Amino acid sequence: MKCSFCKKEIPPGTGKMYITKTGKIYYFCSSKCEKNMLKLKRNPTKLKWTKVKK
Repeated sequence: MKCSFCKKEIPPGTGKMYITKTGKIYYFCSSKCEKNMLKLKRNPTKLKWTKVKK
């Protein structure tokens, strides 16, 4: 499974799963990715450390 923000592979038994009220499921490899997506609402394509293609 891959992180919904940075697209990094998540090892089994680690990471977090976040489910919105609408039923959309997000997987995060770290609290850094979770905070950047949910709280700060950043676009992963504008960050250098993510693996998202521009």
